[in-house]
Amino acid sequence: MNEILVYTVQEVARILHSSPNYIYTLIDKGYLPAIKLGSIKILKSTLEKFLVENEGNDLSDISNIKKLETNLGDDR
Repeated sequence: MNEILVYTVQEVARILHSSPNYIYTLIDKGYLPAIKLGSIKILKSTLEKFLVENEGNDLSDISNIKKLETNLGDDR
Protein backbone atom coordinates (compact mmCIF):
# COMPACT_ATOMS: atom_id res chain seq x y z
CA MET A 1 0.00 0.00 0.00
CA ASN A 2 2.21 2.79 -1.32
CA GLU A 3 -0.55 5.08 -2.56
CA ILE A 4 -0.35 8.60 -1.13
CA LEU A 5 -3.53 9.52 0.75
CA VAL A 6 -2.57 12.93 2.19
CA TYR A 7 -0.39 15.82 1.06
CA THR A 8 1.36 18.56 2.98
CA VAL A 9 0.72 22.18 2.04
CA GLN A 10 4.17 22.27 0.40
CA GLU A 11 3.36 19.21 -1.70
CA VAL A 12 0.04 20.68 -2.84
CA ALA A 13 1.81 23.93 -3.72
CA ARG A 14 4.25 21.99 -5.93
CA ILE A 15 1.42 20.00 -7.53
CA LEU A 16 -0.53 23.18 -8.32
CA HIS A 17 2.59 25.19 -9.30
CA SER A 18 1.83 27.84 -6.71
CA SER A 19 3.15 29.02 -3.35
CA PRO A 20 2.45 27.52 0.08
CA ASN A 21 1.03 30.91 1.14
CA TYR A 22 -1.54 30.69 -1.65
CA ILE A 23 -2.52 27.18 -0.51
CA TYR A 24 -2.91 28.44 3.08
CA THR A 25 -5.16 31.21 1.72
CA LEU A 26 -7.30 28.67 -0.15
CA ILE A 27 -7.62 26.74 3.12
CA ASP A 28 -8.30 29.85 5.24
CA LYS A 29 -10.97 31.06 2.81
CA GLY A 30 -12.68 27.66 2.92
CA TYR A 31 -12.03 26.67 -0.70
CA LEU A 32 -9.70 23.79 0.07
CA PRO A 33 -10.70 21.70 3.08
CA ALA A 34 -7.81 20.41 5.17
CA ILE A 35 -7.14 18.56 8.39
CA LYS A 36 -4.57 19.14 11.07
CA LEU A 37 -2.45 16.07 11.80
CA GLY A 38 0.48 17.71 13.54
CA SER A 39 0.59 20.09 10.59
CA ILE A 40 -2.04 20.91 8.00
CA LYS A 41 -2.68 18.11 5.51
CA ILE A 42 -4.92 17.87 2.45
CA LEU A 43 -6.51 14.58 1.46
CA LYS A 44 -5.71 13.47 -2.08
CA SER A 45 -9.43 12.98 -2.75
CA THR A 46 -10.17 16.50 -1.45
CA LEU A 47 -7.56 18.02 -3.75
CA GLU A 48 -8.98 16.13 -6.73
CA LYS A 49 -12.53 17.26 -5.84
CA PHE A 50 -11.34 20.87 -5.45
CA LEU A 51 -9.76 20.82 -8.91
CA VAL A 52 -12.85 19.35 -10.59
CA GLU A 53 -15.27 21.72 -8.83
CA ASN A 54 -13.20 24.81 -9.63
CA GLU A 55 -12.27 24.02 -13.21
CA GLY A 56 -12.89 27.13 -15.27
CA ASN A 57 -13.01 29.42 -12.21
CA ASP A 58 -10.58 32.28 -11.68
CA LEU A 59 -9.22 31.93 -8.15
CA SER A 60 -6.11 34.00 -8.82
CA ASP A 61 -7.19 36.84 -6.52
CA ILE A 62 -9.00 35.04 -3.72
CA SER A 63 -7.66 37.47 -1.12
CA ASN A 64 -10.52 39.80 -2.11
CA ILE A 65 -13.18 37.09 -1.90
CA LYS A 66 -15.18 36.77 1.33
CA LYS A 67 -13.94 34.07 3.68
CA LEU A 68 -16.01 30.89 3.76
CA GLU A 69 -16.58 29.19 7.10
CA THR A 70 -13.77 26.80 8.13
CA ASN A 71 -12.98 24.98 11.33
CA LEU A 72 -9.18 25.12 11.22
CA GLY A 73 -8.71 28.45 12.95
CA ASP A 74 -5.56 30.50 12.56
CA ASP A 75 -3.01 28.15 14.10
CA ARG A 76 -0.80 26.25 11.69
